[in-house]
Amino acid sequence: MTIAEIRNNLPTEALMNVEGLPFKKIASGKVREIFDLGDKILIVATDRISAFDAIMPNGVPGKGILLTQISLWWFEQAAKIMPTHLVPEHDKAIAELLKDFPHLIARSMLVRKLKPLPIEAVVRGYLAGSGWKEYKKTQAILDHALPAGMLESQQLPTPIFTPSTKAAEGHDEPITEAQCAEILGNAVFEKVKNATLELFALGTQVADRAGLILADTKFEFGLDDENNLFLIDEVLTPDSSRYWPQEGYAPGKSQPSFDKQFVRDYLESLDWNKQPPAPALPADIVEKSRDLYLGALEKLIA
Repeated sequence: MTIAEIRNNLPTEALMNVEGLPFKKIASGKVREIFDLGDKILIVATDRISAFDAIMPNGVPGKGILLTQISLWWFEQAAKIMPTHLVPEHDKAIAELLKDFPHLIARSMLVRKLKPLPIEAVVRGYLAGSGWKEYKKTQAILDHALPAGMLESQQLPTPIFTPSTKAAEGHDEPITEAQCAEILGNAVFEKVKNATLELFALGTQVADRAGLILADTKFEFGLDDENNLFLIDEVLTPDSSRYWPQEGYAPGKSQPSFDKQFVRDYLESLDWNKQPPAPALPADIVEKSRDLYLGALEKLIA
């Protein structure tokens, strides 16, 4: 799909649930619905939005389409580096599969059935978020010692690999490289770390051409029956990445970003204990969120 086609076909109402498909649903995440097709998996991205591990009662119309289209574009780029979970001739396959559900085509991916690794491959190029909080306490991020006197949002000397566990409930927990190697085994760990840093370098180059800074991101990987490594899930979307505009960038403070941080900031201003049920987002926050997702797509894919 072209950017114009995507923009012109965004819905006015948020799709919060996926109903009516003749496939067995095997999982329902914060955003995605997962269906088992035997030797393949169908992933449908809803318009749900979450923050602080809670799903908001109202969504962002078209968010699932924008996330899916960003991921599909990145999977195409990433395929030059490593195999991805998309089936061959993906666009044709998904259009045929969902020919009776055309409103779901642009927000869906048809993928190989793989065994997901039990870690998230986080990579950081800048000092931000939880990494900045940890640095202020220890002058390090996990097992990566960093120079003294660094500023918030400052570029790191080199990108660092800072994996985390994948929690079924609650928060993911950061782990050291040694802990990650123990979980995955040394051979798979080395493949994952190398692929993560190579994919981050690709993302950084594309972001730079788009006038953006890729501060950090996370990747997920899976294995087939022969232990081959595949890139899975979503790739370099505003939900999994921290993008900043190059214009106005200055270390020493937080940066405006193409992600959900402004939603978190709004929720922080409320008298909410961050426990379900989450409060509804007002119309202006929903509109701004949609504009940011669309803006990220337009900048990256232009």
